[in-house]
Amino acid sequence: MTYVEPEGAFYVFPNFSSLLGKTIKGRKIEGSFDLAEMLLNEAKVAVVPGIAFGSDSHFRLSYVTSMANIDKGLDRIADVLK
Repeated sequence: MTYVEPEGAFYVFPNFSSLLGKTIKGRKIEGSFDLAEMLLNEAKVAVVPGIAFGSDSHFRLSYVTSMANIDKGLDRIADVLK
């Protein structure tokens, strides 16, 4: 996944277009709602579907928490997407 480095906000907006059309954990990823639901159910990480911000191939992730929680959440996402 790629992302643009945030410039002042506390959100990052990763592009997951490389996952579109793939099946992960038995779920076909056809857009940002599919990915957000799968990450919530499988990784226990809540993200906001990017379609709400104009891109169905992105999701929004807040990083207003401790580095320990950020690392834990990113590790969970990585484990699910392997």
